[in-house]
Order: sequence, then C-alpha cells, then structure tokens
Amino acid sequence: MPQSDTHYDVIVLGAGGAGLLCAATAGQRGRRVLLIDHAPEAGRKIVISGGGRCNFTNIHTAPDRYISANPHFAKSALGRYTPSDFLALIERHRIAWHEKTLGQLFCDGSARQVVAMLLDECAAGGVDIRVDHPITAIDHADARYRVTHGARTAAAPALVIATGGPSIPKMGATGFAYDLARRFGLKVVEPRPALVPLTLGGEDVLFRSLSGVSTEVIAHSGKTAFREAALLTHRGLSGPAILQISSYWRHGEAIALDFLPDRPDGWLIEAKRHKPRATLAQSLRAHLPDRLADALGERLALSGDLANLPDRKLAEAERRLARWSFTPNGTEGYAKAEVTSGGIATDGLSSRTMEARKMPGLYAIGEAVDVTGWLGGYNFQWAWASGWAAGQAV
Repeated sequence: MPQSDTHYDVIVLGAGGAGLLCAATAGQRGRRVLLIDHAPEAGRKIVISGGGRCNFTNIHTAPDRYISANPHFAKSALGRYTPSDFLALIERHRIAWHEKTLGQLFCDGSARQVVAMLLDECAAGGVDIRVDHPITAIDHADARYRVTHGARTAAAPALVIATGGPSIPKMGATGFAYDLARRFGLKVVEPRPALVPLTLGGEDVLFRSLSGVSTEVIAHSGKTAFREAALLTHRGLSGPAILQISSYWRHGEAIALDFLPDRPDGWLIEAKRHKPRATLAQSLRAHLPDRLADALGERLALSGDLANLPDRKLAEAERRLARWSFTPNGTEGYAKAEVTSGGIATDGLSSRTMEARKMPGLYAIGEAVDVTGWLGGYNFQWAWASGWAAGQAV
C-alpha cells in the first residue's frame, strides 16, 4: 500500500536538462520541489551528448532556428534566458569550455560536469530528487496533482512535464509526456524522429558502396538549406547537413545535395579550356573524395576527355552536381534520432510560463513540447530556457 501523501509546492517529472534546471530554479526561489525520474541516474541524455562533451548551447540561438507549429512560441523563453545566462552558470562552476564551428559551445572535459553542476544547483535549492522511481499513477483533484511512484505518493499544486520525447529509446525515452498531456486535455502535434539519418532505396542504393565517404555539401529540402558535411552510410545519408535537413524533410519528398558548393557557374567548361585531356572523373577528383568523384562521374555517364564533350553536356552535368536529387525511403527512426519533432501543442501553453491554459498548475517544458531546434546546441538552449521559464512561474 502506498504511504500517505508527501506535500510539495511543485513536482517535476523527468530529470533531463529541462527538468533539472526547472527544479533548481524553483527550489532556489524557495519552493519545495520533488524531481522524479524512472531512469537510474539524472541527465542520461546529457552524458552522451556531444560525443560525451555536451554541446550545451549555441551562441547564435534565435527563434528562427526552431521548428514548431507556432514559430513565435519560443521567442519569450529564449529571450529571457539566453546562451549568455547558461554560460555564466557554466563559468560560475568553473567548467572549462570551448567554441567549435557555427557557434557551438562544448565542455573541454566531460558532459558529466554539466550534470554535476545541475545537481549542485538542485541541492542549493533543496530539491528532493528521486531517480529509479517509475511513476505508476497520476491524478488531479482539489487543485492538487497526486503522483504515485513506487510505494510513495506525493502531492503538489504544480506539476511539470519534462520527460522528453521518444528519441533514443535505449536511454529509457518514451512517449509518456504525450499520454499524460492528452489525459489532461492538451493536444499533441504528431511526433516524429528529427536530427536523424535518412535511408535510401531504389537506384540510390548504389551510393551505399561509398559508405564512410564524407564531403561538405549544401543540403536542400524545399526552401531550407544547410551547408555542412554529409556522410554516405551503408543505409543511406547522415552527417550534420543531413541531420539538419531531416527535421524539415517529409516522407515521399526529395532532397537535393550540392556536391560542389564552392564551384562557380561554368567551372567545368573552364576546366575543359585549361585541361582538355582530363576526364570528368579526374576533374571531380580535384574537389571531391576520389571514390565519390568516380561514382558521380560514372552516374553522369560522360566518358572520354573533356575536350570531346559539348559545353551543353558539361553545363548539364554542373546543374546535376549542384542539385543531385535523392528520394529517401525513410529515416533510421527514434533509435538514431537526436531529438523528437512535434510534441505537446504550444497553442495550449503560455509562452511566458509554459503553463497549460486550461489546466492550472500543469506545465510542459523541453523536448516534450512542439519546439525543435537545429543541430548544434539549440535543443539544450531550449531545455534551459523553457525550464527556467517554468521554474520562475511555479
């Protein structure tokens, strides 16, 4: 039989980045906070992030780098808790860090330093943390949320959903947040894997023989484009450019890769003038990995010296190399997705406090919400900003 209720001011479900910062913020405001997670330790996704060094924010954070059914929703929280605010916390805890490309900030040492920092902040706020505590029941009555976890029950006027999405299920990720949100009348935007490798079939399967080859490209999906590295894999396409574009791609659509983003118009015709005895593949090898250059040359099926190829054929080859079309047949799913796109609909939440409009005392933050950032620290910044916003409000 469960023991009698223990009363708190707020119960936070999920000890990931958003939940930890929310609990610490509320606790340091004098709230009595309970933080519960079914995982055996707090911050499991933080620990594996950034190759174990945690890409904890991005200095270029802006609302237009997030995907949501309401593109304006993230503005308030991101504007009030910025990368500089989190960086100040990092430096206060004397965690050494460095900036990599495109504004990405990483720990010099281990991602575990970030988890330890957040746990220290929770301790400073007197937060009661319970890990390895599966939740067996949640009820709401008399303006209180009652949570049963193991043999214990706890009650509070505020409940924060910070349990993330189903990406990386081997870490214990589930769709728990969506089921709970629906129970309390909140809508859910259909979740799907994001920042995820794409798989290829049909004629594109021939590129699998190039598994392990990487090159810088511009990846296009509709009007969206990213310039970063693409990696050819035994299943399809990966690498930063592909992970970025995957968040915008929809099943059945094509994506296009510009394999030579630094080549000006007419470069092949110019190459013909300067090296008329070179083949197309040899010309491509000057700018691409050899295996990829040979495969693209073979696909373009322009044999012989450049001198013997008409300018119009070379111009056509240029156009195809600049917009090489692939039609992925799917993704590698939640198992390989860094985050989940979609989630608890923002139209039911306050953008300032993250509180449900029609369910007083219920909050949703982090990846559980329909706000998905670009690759490169943006999703952590959303976790910190939304967690801080709710922590200030509960």
